[in-house]
Amino acid sequence: MGSFFLSHIHALGGGVAGYVVPFLFVLSLVVFFHELGHFLVARLCGVRVLTFSIGFGPELAGFNDRYGTRWKIAAIPLGGYVKFFGDENAGSAPDASRLQTMNEGDRALSFHFQPVRKRAAIVVAGPLANFLLAIVIFAGIFMIYGKQTMSARVDTVQADSVAATAGFQPGDIVLAIDGQPIDNFADMQRIVGDSADRTLSIKVERNGSQLLLKATPALKEVKDSFGNVRRIGILGITRSMAPGDVKYQPVSPVQAIWLGGQETWFVVDRTLSYIGGVIVGREAADQLGGPIRIAQISGQVATIGFAALVHLAAVLSVSIGLLNLFPIPLLDGGHLLFYSIEAVRGRPLSERAQEVGFRIGLAIVVMLMIFATFNDIVHLTTS
Repeated sequence: MGSFFLSHIHALGGGVAGYVVPFLFVLSLVVFFHELGHFLVARLCGVRVLTFSIGFGPELAGFNDRYGTRWKIAAIPLGGYVKFFGDENAGSAPDASRLQTMNEGDRALSFHFQPVRKRAAIVVAGPLANFLLAIVIFAGIFMIYGKQTMSARVDTVQADSVAATAGFQPGDIVLAIDGQPIDNFADMQRIVGDSADRTLSIKVERNGSQLLLKATPALKEVKDSFGNVRRIGILGITRSMAPGDVKYQPVSPVQAIWLGGQETWFVVDRTLSYIGGVIVGREAADQLGGPIRIAQISGQVATIGFAALVHLAAVLSVSIGLLNLFPIPLLDGGHLLFYSIEAVRGRPLSERAQEVGFRIGLAIVVMLMIFATFNDIVHLTTS
């Protein structure tokens, strides 16, 4: 499957289709599992599901299952939704007139008449499905390719760099940073990359002795092989590529799942750190990207290999799951916020309060989309 998929991507070349096809594959995979989480838990809770849609707008293709759910692919492939019995629209807004005329049998099948705990479980199942998808993908990659370990041994120290000032020397082996053990060079890169302008205590081994060095990674812009710019912390050292310092270890299924969970948590932690950095002014908001940036990256990653594209899908799945948990009305997290208030008050917020909340949430989401799209356009015109 992988080679067949990539052969078509390469045949498309660098045109628009070369970005669209990988983008649709990645986004559809992530959206499908997100909505599948909602769908499966709704079924377990006895809620009738009317529609399971990948995309919005006019239906392109679909079928009805034996439970009466319409499964379909729609014309605008920028998301998806599950519509429950009693919903007025794809946003799960209640159909007030329809709910008022329901009998007891219909109410038992309607999402809006379920206890708070069931509604909360159905809502949170979407983001959780995204996290589980990411763990499974990461675990599968570890099982197939094993775990690459690169010794945290310093090969060279750049002149006039942070590392040179801190006293690093070629041959040093990094053992820990701020008390956190370092198993390989990648672990060190992650911590350093996220610690620009923050002083780190770095324990190294040199000629059989242990030393403690202090270094403050410098914030610098670096370009990847596709020309994308990232701002990360840099020490100014390179890793050793000696045969004994680069190894591939086979991974058992249990260990792969554990490593998959660690990778998923790393994406969550890095995303939250970045958002926190934007709020306090430590990070630049121009790194926020939208569909155009995702499409561009998908096309670029697809040229590397199918495994890299699936890895991107896992990262995107974590990001979408996390984004949906933000307490913004209209998102899953906003619904959970309303349910939490309902659980505390013993009754739901008024329809007017919920309507105002959803309008505010819609405004926030639209503004974020506009801002992200603006960043995408600026990125394209300057790259």
